[in-house]
Amino acid sequence: MSASPQPRLASDAARIVRDHLWLHFTPQEATTADDVPVIVRGEGAYVYDEAGRRYLDGLAGLFAVQVGHGREELIEAATRQTRELAYFPLWGYATPPALALAERLAAAAPGDLNRVFFTVSGGEAVETAWKLIRQYFKLTGKPNKHKVISRSMAYHGTSMGALSITGIPGAKTEFEPLVPSTQRVPNTNFYRATEHADDYVTYGLWAADRIEEAILFEGPETVAAVFLEPVQNTGGCFVPPPGYFERVREICDRHDVLLVSDEVICAFGRLGYDFGAEKFGYQPDIITTAKGLTSGYAPLGAVLISDRIFEPFSHGATFMHGSTYGGHPVGCAVAMANLDVIANEDLYGHVRGNEAAFRSTLQKLYDLPIVGEVRGTGYFWAIELVRDKTTKARFTDEQATRVLKRHISKALLQAGLHCRADDRAEPVIQLAPPLICGQAQFDEMEQALRHALSGAIDLL
Repeated sequence: MSASPQPRLASDAARIVRDHLWLHFTPQEATTADDVPVIVRGEGAYVYDEAGRRYLDGLAGLFAVQVGHGREELIEAATRQTRELAYFPLWGYATPPALALAERLAAAAPGDLNRVFFTVSGGEAVETAWKLIRQYFKLTGKPNKHKVISRSMAYHGTSMGALSITGIPGAKTEFEPLVPSTQRVPNTNFYRATEHADDYVTYGLWAADRIEEAILFEGPETVAAVFLEPVQNTGGCFVPPPGYFERVREICDRHDVLLVSDEVICAFGRLGYDFGAEKFGYQPDIITTAKGLTSGYAPLGAVLISDRIFEPFSHGATFMHGSTYGGHPVGCAVAMANLDVIANEDLYGHVRGNEAAFRSTLQKLYDLPIVGEVRGTGYFWAIELVRDKTTKARFTDEQATRVLKRHISKALLQAGLHCRADDRAEPVIQLAPPLICGQAQFDEMEQALRHALSGAIDLL
C-alpha cells in the first residue's frame, strides 16, 4: 500500500467519495459526491469545512458531542493513555481505565445496576443486552423466554439482532429474514394519537397497556424483555407521558419480563441527567449506552446490568460474548475525562437550566404554517412538519423527498446549521446540540430553521 497525499481540494474529495468512500446511510449516487461537505475542524459548538465555512453543530455530531469539539482535556487524556498503554483486551485481563470507568458508571447508575460490560458502540450494546438476557433466562431455568418487545419506529441498532428489535420497517426490508421473536407496540407520539387524543396521561397509560397486551398474546413464558428509549428518537423525540414508565415497570414485574432502557442517545446529559431513567423516575434492569459517554471522541459503549441478572453468572457461567475493542483503554480514559468535564462544568445543571429557553426559542417557529409541533426535553428536540397545521395533514412521499431532502437539508447547511431532517416516520427536523450551548446558539438555530422552512412553504 503506497502512501499518497491527503486530498486538498473539493474535487479530490468528490472523486474519492465517488470512487472509494462509502458514506453511511447515504444514497449512493455519483452526482451527490460534489455536494458532500468535508469537515476538517471542530471548536466548541461549531465545525468547519475545508473551505473555512462554519456550521453550528446542532446535532452534536450524531447525538454524541456533549462537551463540544476540540476539548483539550479529552485530547490529553487520549494522548496520555496511548503513551502508557495504547491497547489491551478485556479477555481475562483488566486495565486501569476500564476499572475506573466501570466503578464510576456503577456509582452513577440507578438502583443496583452494578455490573458494566463494555462494547464499542450503541448498537453493539443492544446486541449484547439481548444475548445476555437470553442466557440469563436459560441459566434460571426459563429457556423459552427469548422474545423481545419494542416500539413502533424505534431505532435500536443495525446489527442483525439489534436491527430485529428496531421498529423501522424501511431499515429492515433489505436484510430480511432477520432474527425472529421480536414484536412491536405503539410508541408515545401523542401528536398523532387516535386513542385518547384528548388526554395525555390516559394516552400514555393506554400505550403502556399495549405492552402487556403483547406479552399476553405472545405468552408471558416466552417474553424476555422490553426495549425502550426514555425519549424515542425516530419519529422525533416522543416524550413519555406521566405514569407511562411506572405502568411499564409494573407490567414487566408482573410477567417476569426485563426492562431495558436504551440510552445510547439519552444518557450523560442529553436530558439533563446521567440517565433518562433518572429523569422519568423508573428503574430499569439493564441500561444500554454509548455516544455521549466519550462525547464521540473515541468509540465506546456500555451495558449496565443489575445484580439480579448477574447473579446466575456468578456461579461459574461464562457469557460467551465479547469484542476485540470493547472497553478499549484509550476509550475508557477519554470517557473518564469527558465525565470530569461534564461534572466540573455542571453541564447537567446547565441543560436543566436552559431547557425552557431552548423550548421557547424553537416555539417561535409556530408562526410558520409548515410547523406542526415542537416537542422534546432537555437538549433533545424535534420539529414535525405538516402540509396543513389545522388538519395535521402529512406530506406525500414525493413532497417529503422534494421539500425535506432536496430543499430543507441543503438550505440548513447553507445557513450554517448541521442538524437532521428525517422522514423515516413523519417529516421532522431534529436538534440535539452540544450541552455547552446557550441562548446565542438557540437563536442561531431558530434563524437558520426559519430561513430554511420559510423557503419550503411554497414548494408544498
